[in-house]
Amino acid sequence: MYRNLIKNDISKSKLITVTITAFILTAAILTALAVSLTVNLSGAVDNILLSSKAVHFIQMHTGDVDMEQLWKFADDQEAVEDSQVLPFLNIDGAEIVIGENSLADSVQDNGFSIQSEKFDFLLDLNNEIIHPSNGEIYFPIYYMQEGNVKLGDKVTIHGVDFTVTGFLRDSTMNAALVSSKRFLVSEADFEKVREFGQLEQLIEFRLKDRVSYTDFETAYLEAGLPANGPPAITYTQIRLINGLTDGIMIGVLALIVILVIIVVFLCIRFTLLAKIEEDYREIGVLKAVGTRVSDIKKLYIAKYGVIAGIACVLGFLLSIPLSEPFMQNIRLYMGESGRQTLLLGLLCGFVGAAAIYSVVLLYVNGVLQRFRKISAAQAVRFGALREKSKLARGFRLSSNRLFSRNVFLGIKDILARKKLYVTMLTVLIISAFIMIVPQNIYNTISAKSFITYMGMGICDATLYIKPTQAESVTQKGVEAANSLAADENVEKYAMITTKMFDMKADDGSTQKLRVNLGDHAAYPITYIQGTVPQTESEIAISALYADDLTKAIGDEIVLNVDGTEKWLTVSGVYSDITSGGRTAQAVFETDSGDILSVSIPMTFRAGADAEAIIAQYKEQFPFAKIYGVEDIISQMFGTMINSVKMASYAAIGVTVLLTILVTVLFMKMLVAKDRYSIAILKSMGFTSNGIRRQYLIRSIIVLALGVVIGTIMANTLGEYVGGAFVSSFGATAFNFVVNPFFAYIVSPLLIATFVYIATLLGVSDIRSLKISEHIKEA
Repeated sequence: MYRNLIKNDISKSKLITVTITAFILTAAILTALAVSLTVNLSGAVDNILLSSKAVHFIQMHTGDVDMEQLWKFADDQEAVEDSQVLPFLNIDGAEIVIGENSLADSVQDNGFSIQSEKFDFLLDLNNEIIHPSNGEIYFPIYYMQEGNVKLGDKVTIHGVDFTVTGFLRDSTMNAALVSSKRFLVSEADFEKVREFGQLEQLIEFRLKDRVSYTDFETAYLEAGLPANGPPAITYTQIRLINGLTDGIMIGVLALIVILVIIVVFLCIRFTLLAKIEEDYREIGVLKAVGTRVSDIKKLYIAKYGVIAGIACVLGFLLSIPLSEPFMQNIRLYMGESGRQTLLLGLLCGFVGAAAIYSVVLLYVNGVLQRFRKISAAQAVRFGALREKSKLARGFRLSSNRLFSRNVFLGIKDILARKKLYVTMLTVLIISAFIMIVPQNIYNTISAKSFITYMGMGICDATLYIKPTQAESVTQKGVEAANSLAADENVEKYAMITTKMFDMKADDGSTQKLRVNLGDHAAYPITYIQGTVPQTESEIAISALYADDLTKAIGDEIVLNVDGTEKWLTVSGVYSDITSGGRTAQAVFETDSGDILSVSIPMTFRAGADAEAIIAQYKEQFPFAKIYGVEDIISQMFGTMINSVKMASYAAIGVTVLLTILVTVLFMKMLVAKDRYSIAILKSMGFTSNGIRRQYLIRSIIVLALGVVIGTIMANTLGEYVGGAFVSSFGATAFNFVVNPFFAYIVSPLLIATFVYIATLLGVSDIRSLKISEHIKEA
């Protein structure tokens, strides 16, 4: 019985069936895809961390290391399982010559290294430990993906020749967001190039299970061990940074899944209610003859069970090949996730698709609960109840002086059946949201102002000096600053010196605090709270430092400056992702503290040739690194920006498809629902074009409301969504950069155009509807 009923119902409503199936199929594909990718990403990250025997705590340090003190600390700490110190030979990109090109324009800190003997291994593309021979060099995967180098290329560093033999995976420095990259060579070749670079030390520890990394870092700093470099990185941060880029992509998929599921439910609800209204008298008859409500519900659930079952099975099967393009980046950077993980991913993907099936049936069952409220006598006698509206009753054609008859009747129908039109309104709101939010995210992260969320002020270029000899850094910075002051092409600049100070913690212990000293008002960054420090008794701290130190505006921080305690009041908390997101800003002057670096942001005069000036300074200051801000953003965030750009274009396509399908479905069903009313209007002399105009008016009114509400929500609520997206890789206090032309003109026009086309398609049956066939339905 069920088979014949389902077959007949589907044959009578092919469009509805196809549309609902398409939406459930899309939801099943995306859900299975997101769940499967999450499992595979987690497995791939675990695999590379396990294969490389990843480090749990790493501190980069420039300068000498007291090995005896370090090994004593490691022996005294019960938490330490193993420890080592690896060399990192920082070589300027311009000195790494690949054929006729070099890495001069790379913003990465490029360091040559040798293979570890204990842990933190550098792996090849099969996740095997690499043992390079003399003359061989292994490049980071980052440069292969950027197109800077390929297998077999000849590389020269100060006359020492290498051949690119392969590419390496580095569990610590894989991601583009990590500003350092390791190149692997043999020990003999490392000694050959040692004199051409600046040697840094990677102080590394493997810790026992269930050890607090924060507590260990505190113990390390309290012991006064070497920390002349960026803040330490822990296993938790390494794991996060490895999965971040693909994790954000999966997060976007999850957001789309949620929105598509909402649309699926709206469409199911609308079609179900329309079908119930159409079958109202039959339902009343069934109840009158004693048929149980549960049995009546089964007739409807059976149809949606078949549709959802077919759609979810197909969705799961289609998600398998569709996952391949998404898995490419995961496999490139981390390798295969393992056979067990792949099988687990497939199983979880199937469970995800099955969850969609279950949720759809539960939702259908919930909607059908209204059967219990249907009165058999009333249903048999009067059919479905009409929605009542006091506003519509007062809106009479006889008192109309403003609109034509068709416009008036179109408006009146919306007022009379408000609940019915909420479905289409909600879909249009979601459509505007999907179209505008990704575009706003793209506009924001590609805007020059985005660097203020990353801890850098808006400038044209930055000159950066790291110490080869600590005592000469300030002198070199002053030398560069004096040249900039005399250069008529430079409009302004600021000299920022980064130093490490001892800080007295609230519990009386001593910790290290990294402080940027200089004129921070010249190149302000984005503050979450408060303001830039303006006096020598004020200090501003990054959001992560504020969390670590549990400090807020007005609290005090005590530093050891010039041998005495200096009390500083927190004036502001700002957004920063540089140096692990742990920095502070102050304006006091001192000769004490360990110098970590000097940076000089600069702004060129209008019309100046920025590229030529940067090239000139690179030649003039060989001891410094000079980057244009666009280079920093494109190299560190280029992949992210391109991904969001593609997502924004895909969102436009999804919106168009969503709008057309739902509008056609809505109008087709509305016409079918109103066929008796249409027949009455035709018998009264209304033309088919006039009746079609009524439906167009309804679409236009709902469209206008949907686009206005959707645009407002996209630029308000959407900002929180975008903020969560961007803050996941460190930027906080997020505000949209809105392109008003797209948000307020292009987007509404696109949606309006396709709603208009879809409405015309949806009401095309009005012309062929015959009075004699439908007038008797009264």
